[in-house]
Amino acid sequence: MAIRYISTRGQAPALNFEEVLLAGLASDGGLYVPEQLPTFSEAKIRSFRSLSYPELAFQILEPFVEGSVSADDLKAIIDDTYAQFRHPAVAPLIQLDDNQWVLELFHGPTLAFKDFALQLLGRLLDHVLQRRQQKVVIMGATSGDTGSAAIEGCKRCSNIDIFILYPNGRVSDVQRRQMTTVQGETIHNLAIEGDFDDCQAMVKASFVAEPFLPDGRQLAAVNSINWARIMAQIVYYFYAALLLGAPDRAINFSVPTGNFGDIFAGYLARCMGLPIDQLVIATNKNDVLHRILTSGEYARQQLEKSLSPSMDITVSSNFERLMFDLYDRDAAAIDHLMRDFTAGAIQLSEGAMKQARSLFSSHCVSDDDTAAEIAEVWSRCGYLLDPHSAIGTRAAKACRREASQPMVTLATAHPAKFPEAVLRSGVGTQPELPPHLADLFDREERFVVLPNDLARVQEHMASRLKA
Repeated sequence: MAIRYISTRGQAPALNFEEVLLAGLASDGGLYVPEQLPTFSEAKIRSFRSLSYPELAFQILEPFVEGSVSADDLKAIIDDTYAQFRHPAVAPLIQLDDNQWVLELFHGPTLAFKDFALQLLGRLLDHVLQRRQQKVVIMGATSGDTGSAAIEGCKRCSNIDIFILYPNGRVSDVQRRQMTTVQGETIHNLAIEGDFDDCQAMVKASFVAEPFLPDGRQLAAVNSINWARIMAQIVYYFYAALLLGAPDRAINFSVPTGNFGDIFAGYLARCMGLPIDQLVIATNKNDVLHRILTSGEYARQQLEKSLSPSMDITVSSNFERLMFDLYDRDAAAIDHLMRDFTAGAIQLSEGAMKQARSLFSSHCVSDDDTAAEIAEVWSRCGYLLDPHSAIGTRAAKACRREASQPMVTLATAHPAKFPEAVLRSGVGTQPELPPHLADLFDREERFVVLPNDLARVQEHMASRLKA
């Protein structure tokens, strides 16, 4: 029976996969989650051990899209997606120490983990839109990596115009150029005079406000508010765990995260039957998630620029999906809490926090400790981490509960994307961009700077579509 998707706030209609793919944010402001998750027995998980990454992705993802995408079409989409990755394993595991590993998630076209989901999402969207003979407008916010991965995943799609909002001056030069140098009349980069949270707020507001696009064009989402993003990321948790002995031993993960989407996929993998004992939330000094886990308070704070800009976030959008489960899927309670959060800080219940702390640990890593971790790992084993992945390995060591169980840190980006952090670490080497990006700094950029004003942004988008 096909899975239905429901809103965390309970007032939007349940949708099938095709509908939720196009909807992004629910009409009540909530986030879509599966009404029921598919689960796998130990025997079934054991049978996955011989599968390649695309073969495993098909097994994990097929139940989520049943009734909307045929098995043959899904297989073709998955095969095409991961054929674009530079490493034959797609997501290779590298050992750093005894029972400590990194899962390299940066072998896609834009050198970041978001390629895993956004290369797939672009192809799924194109497939569905072609069948429906429909065009959509993608509006997305990025703290650095989502934008380039979304553009790369959607640039060949004839039914999509894409607008990416990013905080002006707050992404790395490589991240910015990976967005602004992609040419195409349907690709629009908007540099917003604000921070990532301002960009994200504009996207969310646009999905629940009155339509502002010409010709009845529908908005679609590529941020991790789109369920398909989360769904695709579940796969690499299974892939790494199987390589390290699952389901016959427990595997733990440390995840550098700000928006909670990547680590929420790990939580879902556990709910689906993968033996995970511990998930480590690794944050930089913008430590909203660490503060939630230690105090139970979900509160905004002043955003600070860091060496790990993809995690410079103070409102963690996907945490609402976990809250929904922590409150026993009581949509009315989540709706009330999120309305209160709009006005200020909220306090999570003791019961909710007890549940969260049984699985999740957290650690906050400063810029100085990030640089020191890059240097230490380089000195010890000659492996160069990007700043986000370094936060992950530092948090893994700080929070690890059981040394006999493998601890896998998600290496979320290639170090060449963040030369400032590598330079500050003092390792004495600078990673080079792969050949397909070697001329990145010679390419022409194209972007528009706009004020932190929703009406101005929407007006600009509408005028570009009319033109």
